[in-house]
Amino acid sequence: MSAFKSIALCLIFGLAGAVAHAQQAKLSPAEREAKAREYFTDTRLKTQAERTVRFYSDAMKDKVVLINFVFTQCGDACPLITAKLVQAKKELGELFGAEVRFLSISIDPQHDRPADLAKFARKFDAVHPEWLFLTGEPANVEAVVKKLGAWTEDIESHSTAIIIGSPRQGKWKKVRPDAPPKIIAEELRHLAAAEQEARKLAQGGASGR
Repeated sequence: MSAFKSIALCLIFGLAGAVAHAQQAKLSPAEREAKAREYFTDTRLKTQAERTVRFYSDAMKDKVVLINFVFTQCGDACPLITAKLVQAKKELGELFGAEVRFLSISIDPQHDRPADLAKFARKFDAVHPEWLFLTGEPANVEAVVKKLGAWTEDIESHSTAIIIGSPRQGKWKKVRPDAPPKIIAEELRHLAAAEQEARKLAQGGASGR
């Protein structure tokens, strides 16, 4: 297992988080981005609009992201969590889209085509250019979901975890699916504020050269 993979898993699952953050802090922004791309990969997926995207470079880079896992035939957890995320999106106001992006990944790519995900999004009022519902070739989806530690052969027992993070900052955490929308929004707002500050510092450093 590579050093970055160890760090990423620690950050996502909350294991030895302080050590992982300390290691990440030693990296330059360019090094952190390169390692994030290496870990999360640019595996090709498709959005609900049938647009092909690279997972890291097109879906994650330069955003604070919230990631969850769905399948359109789900009758309980997926609708409930999606409805909660709609409320969290409203809580974020203008930050959603400008700084924050939601990624809902289908864990049933055999059946969930882009059109199915688009219908699911419309049904739950989750339509927004910065809320991507992702599917694709089963092998590609499996590779991405495994990177996120959420792969299961039994879709009925799929992970209901909500993962939030900032690839630029190298900060990741899980939020319980029963967390109130305000708490989810507050976690995202905190990361977005740090993202904005990091960007200002980077711009200031560049202009001072």
